[in-house]
Amino acid sequence: MNKNMSLRSQLSGTGVALITPFKQNSQVDFDALGKVIDYVIDGGVNYLITLGTTGETPTISKQEKFDIIHYTNEKVNGRVPIIVGIGGNNTAELINDLQSYPLDKAIAVLSASPYYSKPSQEGLFQHYKALAAASPKPILLYNVPGRTGRNLAASTTIRLAHEVPNIAGIKEATDDMNQCMQILKDRPEDFLVVSGDDALILPQIACGMDGVISVAANTFPKDFSEMIRLCLAGHFATARKIHYKLLEAYDLLFVENNPAGVKGFLYEQGLIENILRLPVVPLSKGVQGKVRDFLKHF
Repeated sequence: MNKNMSLRSQLSGTGVALITPFKQNSQVDFDALGKVIDYVIDGGVNYLITLGTTGETPTISKQEKFDIIHYTNEKVNGRVPIIVGIGGNNTAELINDLQSYPLDKAIAVLSASPYYSKPSQEGLFQHYKALAAASPKPILLYNVPGRTGRNLAASTTIRLAHEVPNIAGIKEATDDMNQCMQILKDRPEDFLVVSGDDALILPQIACGMDGVISVAANTFPKDFSEMIRLCLAGHFATARKIHYKLLEAYDLLFVENNPAGVKGFLYEQGLIENILRLPVVPLSKGVQGKVRDFLKHF
């Protein structure tokens, strides 16, 4: 990776929030993970995220996480950049994780905002400032208020972007377009802003976003990454055709749960077993049938 290039230029386009496939006995299925990695890279995605929310990280042990990072590094073999997800609501524990995880080949760390404890904006600022000071790699903020229960305000994101040196960007997964535009308007020039919402990324790129960290790109890497490339080149009319072709899929991916939706798609595509770890369960039969029908006519 070219160290003279900014993270913003290296991580524009389509990133994939990788799933973690499991076998029938609930162990990590590394063969299936390898198939998915090849499938998305061959499909044209620009980078991968391992151990994100879509990877079912709350149910994965630390040793399994280390094994997944090592396997992913070997399988990717430098073909695209890799981001590692390390997030949570215990700042001190995350600092230890940042110093102990095998991050030598990672381009950055994606850290989801603290969940459940609902810190104030000052608490969020101090949390990320402490992580950035401890991290051997640049930190990407991750705002996903629908899962965490607390929004990372645009003003806090901009403050972190300007005041904390090792914070390099944000995955913004609020559906508040006004908040997204506020960040885009006030960000430093080299601060990466990517979406966490597949269904909103087309208008968000029109507003200035650099790309997306996608769930849909696990299952539609070729179409989805082509849509993003077209958007970034300003060809919105052509991109719109792909967007509307995928619109029903976006609903099916999230109607019951993520990653239950994307695993339902990948199972139908023959890439993985449809196994999740509790408390997450596979899609209901009715929704799985709709997934099957969608793929039949896609």
